[in-house]
Amino acid sequence: MDIDGKRSAGILMHITSLPSEYGIGDLGPEAYQFAEDAKDAGVQLWQMLPLVPTGYGNSPYAGRSAFAGNELLISPDLLFMSGLLSRREMLHPEFPSDHVDFAAVSGWKIPLLRKAAERVIASKLEKKAFEAFCEREAYWLDDYALFMALYEKYNDARWHTVWSEDEGQRDPYTISRIRKERRKEIEIYKALQYLFDKQIKALRSFTSSIGIRTIGDIPIYAAADSADTWSHIELFKTDSSGRYSAVSGVPPDMFSPTGQLWGNPVYNWKKHEETGFQWWIERIRRCLSMTDIIRIDHFRGFAEYYEIKAGAASAENGVWKKSPGKKLFSALQRELGTLPIIAEDLGWMTDSVIKLRDSNGFPGMKIAQGGFSRKGDGSLNGYDDFLPHNYTRRFVAYTGTHDNDTTRGWFDKLSLDDKHMVREYLSSSDDEIVWSLIKSIMLSNADTAIIPMQDILELGSEARMNYPSTCNSINWTWRMEKDAFDDYRKGRLAFLARISGRNGMTKEEFEKNMPR
Repeated sequence: MDIDGKRSAGILMHITSLPSEYGIGDLGPEAYQFAEDAKDAGVQLWQMLPLVPTGYGNSPYAGRSAFAGNELLISPDLLFMSGLLSRREMLHPEFPSDHVDFAAVSGWKIPLLRKAAERVIASKLEKKAFEAFCEREAYWLDDYALFMALYEKYNDARWHTVWSEDEGQRDPYTISRIRKERRKEIEIYKALQYLFDKQIKALRSFTSSIGIRTIGDIPIYAAADSADTWSHIELFKTDSSGRYSAVSGVPPDMFSPTGQLWGNPVYNWKKHEETGFQWWIERIRRCLSMTDIIRIDHFRGFAEYYEIKAGAASAENGVWKKSPGKKLFSALQRELGTLPIIAEDLGWMTDSVIKLRDSNGFPGMKIAQGGFSRKGDGSLNGYDDFLPHNYTRRFVAYTGTHDNDTTRGWFDKLSLDDKHMVREYLSSSDDEIVWSLIKSIMLSNADTAIIPMQDILELGSEARMNYPSTCNSINWTWRMEKDAFDDYRKGRLAFLARISGRNGMTKEEFEKNMPR
């Protein structure tokens, strides 16, 4: 991904990881400050994780909706400035500053946000804008708000096992009755989404005004316990009883001898084709209304996906099935125009995946840490194309992502031999290894280089964002301490942006000025 033909750099930093006195990062003043700090650091891109409301395990890649915004990201400060909350109401308990305690934050913040939502509903000043939002987003909003009212009733999103059969299977009479009985709760959830929408779009308008483009993120699959599966079950593979018949994952490989069993229901692609891919069109449209660019997780699933029989104990006996990726992206482009998409193309690549990516002009990804992995005989694992000197232009280069250890944590865990290899490749001492890896991808030929905030801060494994295929209590909880992104670190990044031509220089200017 480039910006108007220019080399670019960015920072990977999720909203929840921003500092704030309310226990979780939000769309308020600290987000605006971070955007200004990023500009001072010479970068033009701010990548976030999915902005959706999270379910069990707090993973933004397992959202309760593929369309809605995470209510916990709504800023109390901005609600106060809008007259929807008082300072007295915003008094809060002491929260940790270095991580998110999701249970504590939800217990305090959701009741507070509901007060603001009730005032939106009653406000004559907000009435016209609120009604326009509800009409514009009706495709997903009506079902999401109803879903959340039922979720509140059961304190559980497992509509297919915990809710009553009539509710889970959307019996028309039952749904009509619930819409009347729970009208207030439904309106509150719509108002919360209205507030999120206002705040995310205001932030996007600000970042755009200072030359920062935002990168959103969507997982390829929807969560099993989501408003999407409940309201559009026909778009997913089910058996004669309406239960999921197949789930997603990846097969066994060198990292996992039994593969990875993700458990998300797989798509009924035939039905998607019959509808003209309307669900996908609306999903991408919604994401592009909130961010400038989209990173799509597990892009290879649009060419072929790995299908496992529902109820299987592992991913060992799945099968590969074809996906209609070519038809899907043609439909998206007819409806939405040129798609600013980054393809997360990591893992086992095939010619069909590469063709789908390249024919649509989507850049892929390179992870520098992966270039140094080795087999038992000492040879590289076949990922030497992840070493920075091998990058070609149409890629987005990272030191690591949310699924990797921080660079400091990764290096500290390497064997003595592997540490020596990394030192020699980077010509670096141990104490400078993180910035040396950052420098290597900034100087690479990749159009775009994106650095996780944890690496800019040189943090260890304690700041890791996620351990894939686990549901432990520290996943997704890391937060940056206030003022940690100081002038020293902004200056180092700005220097690298300048010498690598990622501070607004065109590729032609950069190549002309490169030393020979």
